[in-house]
Amino acid sequence: MLQIDLWKRICIWGLVALGILLAVPNGFYSRVEAHNDAAKIVADGGDPAQVQSALDGWPSWMPSGLVNLGLDLRGGAHLLAEVKVQDVYQSRIEGMWPAVRDLLRENREEIGTIRLEPSTGPELVVQLNERPEQTQRAAELVRTLATPVASITAAGASDIDVTTRQGAIVVRLSEAEQSATDERTVRQALEIIRRRIDEVGTREPTIQRQGSDRILIQVPGIGSATELKEIIGTTAQLTFQPVVGRASSADERAGAGNEVLPSLNEEGVFYVLERAPVVTGDELVDAQPDFDQNGRAAVSFRFNPTGARAFGEYTAANIGSPFAIVLDNEVISAPVIQSHIAGGSGIITGNFSVEESTNLAVLLRAGALPAGLEFLEERTIGPELGADSIDAGKIACMVAFGLVLIFMFASYGLFGLFANIALIINVGLMFGLLSLIGATLTLPGIAGIVLTIGMAVDANVLIFERIREEMKSAKGAARAIELGYEKALSAIVDANITTLITAIILFAMGSGPVRGFAITLGLGIITSVFTAIFVTRLITIMWFERKRPKTVLQGRSLRMVRDQTSVNFFRRWKLSIGLSVVLIVLASGSFMLQGLNFGIDFRGGTTIRTQSEQSVDIAQYRAAMQTLDLGDISITEVFDPSFGADQNVAMVRIQAQDEVEAVTPETIAAVEAALQAAVPDITFTSVESVGPKVSGELIMTAAIAVLLAIGAVLVYIWLRFEWQFAVGAVVALVHDVILTIGVFSEIQLQFDLATIAALLTIVGYSLNDTVIVFDRVRENLRKYKTKPLIEVLNLSINETLSRTIVTSFTTMLALLALYFLGGDVIRGFVFAMMWGIVVGTYSSIFVASTLLLWMGVKRDWTKPDANSGNQFANVDA
Repeated sequence: MLQIDLWKRICIWGLVALGILLAVPNGFYSRVEAHNDAAKIVADGGDPAQVQSALDGWPSWMPSGLVNLGLDLRGGAHLLAEVKVQDVYQSRIEGMWPAVRDLLRENREEIGTIRLEPSTGPELVVQLNERPEQTQRAAELVRTLATPVASITAAGASDIDVTTRQGAIVVRLSEAEQSATDERTVRQALEIIRRRIDEVGTREPTIQRQGSDRILIQVPGIGSATELKEIIGTTAQLTFQPVVGRASSADERAGAGNEVLPSLNEEGVFYVLERAPVVTGDELVDAQPDFDQNGRAAVSFRFNPTGARAFGEYTAANIGSPFAIVLDNEVISAPVIQSHIAGGSGIITGNFSVEESTNLAVLLRAGALPAGLEFLEERTIGPELGADSIDAGKIACMVAFGLVLIFMFASYGLFGLFANIALIINVGLMFGLLSLIGATLTLPGIAGIVLTIGMAVDANVLIFERIREEMKSAKGAARAIELGYEKALSAIVDANITTLITAIILFAMGSGPVRGFAITLGLGIITSVFTAIFVTRLITIMWFERKRPKTVLQGRSLRMVRDQTSVNFFRRWKLSIGLSVVLIVLASGSFMLQGLNFGIDFRGGTTIRTQSEQSVDIAQYRAAMQTLDLGDISITEVFDPSFGADQNVAMVRIQAQDEVEAVTPETIAAVEAALQAAVPDITFTSVESVGPKVSGELIMTAAIAVLLAIGAVLVYIWLRFEWQFAVGAVVALVHDVILTIGVFSEIQLQFDLATIAALLTIVGYSLNDTVIVFDRVRENLRKYKTKPLIEVLNLSINETLSRTIVTSFTTMLALLALYFLGGDVIRGFVFAMMWGIVVGTYSSIFVASTLLLWMGVKRDWTKPDANSGNQFANVDA
């Protein structure tokens, strides 16, 4: 019976209302953004009166979370920096020499004189001059200098390894200490970069660790990557100042020569400090998490000789008095001096955990970057290009949305209207989830939304086509609707899980825009399944309870495939397989002969996007840069129907100088100056640089991502069906990937990270199609136990043919809108998706099913229901 309990209805509509409520702020983006900025100013202690108008612009009781706009939509700068963690090993080991020297000199009578030998790596080599046979004793003495590694994962390990060789002792950092040092160094660099960028006051910067030793920095509103690098290079101000007392507020009078500064970690606590520091961060050599004599977490620090002398004199004269450690005008700690601290080193004790002592050490060292940064990627996106991308994305989404709505209503009438309502709710839920998690929307992310619009109808199409079939058995409208939802559910779950697997792999393996696409695609799958299974069903039942019709989905409507088809898809199987083999050979040959036109992501180098009112003269551009001796330069004009008469766009690609060195900022500046001299009105709307190191890694990562996606779905289909189904699906999938790569090779379209995202989406889409067919094959194998396999396959393909064509058509409608209206930046990505739909639809019918026919499949389906796909059949909304 068609029935949904009242509490379930309330839950469904409640989730819909909550999702749409979370999405509403994005419809008033500028107003909410201004409100959020004003609220942050007030939270930081600003005057509410100065920002009251912005605060009043959005109700405080309403959600105010927004979908963050990526750099390609807002403009700004992007850097991927690698922290040279090994630089720290050398300085750490060199800093140990005074302690090692003093210890061994105290035992000169036992081991003789010593001298420090030069070394090529991060190690101390101490040669025993008079008694080299005493190296073991010297090593034992030096081992007493070892301290426990301040890391939870390396409990009990020492920070140094001491060995002997040929009358000398060798001191190195232990592997555990190197690992802990790497962790601290990257954390310190991350903290410094975050503090530097926060001082600039930019909105919503992204500063996050990527991998073990890399930091991703994306800052909207910054003019260029060079400007961003200058900000990062600024030195933080660290001082050690005498404490005069406590203050009740920041406005309290401090007295002559004093100042009032807030505590970094204690809310509402202020210190009165002498303005003149005892020592500054410029004199701090090192600060490390440590342990005191009682085994409690602490922080040790060390000054250079100048700072050591000043600090020693001050502590001797001020035992029992507090002093403040100040970072950028905030007191991070105010310990009491317990004794005279001579030698330039000391220890800060307190009620610290190991993590807190590590964080304090990070802050103490935040006066300067702990190690050099190598910038592997640099991208500058102009705000004008970002605004154009937003406008293009909006138009593409609206057109795609409109086309799909019209087509669904024309195809399914009133039920199409129900699906359209669910589709609108689906988009609202997607934006609500994106706002809730604070996701960043990029141009590929918009493509993910458009693709979701096209694919969201798939579940509804499966259900509606199934209801049509059930109506033919004269079971009545109520029973037909109920069976339609029950029997379509297994196929919906299987098809969407395979696509979700590819989205998860995209997110795990990708970076930047590829991750943005994966997030929107993954969330779109979840919301699409929810709206199809629960929302559309609830709307249908509510309508049915009021109208009680005798028939459903039986009137006149737009039909792309007639009601009953009996096409023999295997009559010319040799021709279809032969065509696939020929295309694969041609694609492979093209790939081997001329390869792919790798974009900057994979090749390394720099791409400069230019725009001018003057027409692009490639010869003029090339002549302007001829004297710069840049090697391989590619200049292409960009054509787009959305460009105005005064928008003449070109792409200048400069390959990386060699296998190690990327194109330098000076080279980029020289290119821009040369082009500016030749074309005075030229502007540079974006600059992207990728070093050879990261480009090589991206090729490997991309290949692994594709293989992982194929392997994951192979296992999933094997578990859900039989191994023959898995092999057929994967062969069809490989067929689609090879043909897509072949097309890119043959017409030399740019192949970049976005294309990899498209390839993996093709993997998901192709599997979606194949799984729908295979799900019907599995059902018919149970129903027709004696019918020949070829007839079962033909019957299954014919029964799902309408769904296959309708889904492919709606997705193609959405992609066509994106291709023609989404702008030139994403056109290659969309072309790959469109081609993938064509070959994916073809392969699911002619390749996967033919292979299944060849291999055969078990006819007596005796697997328990838990493995046969029936576990979804009786799920009640």
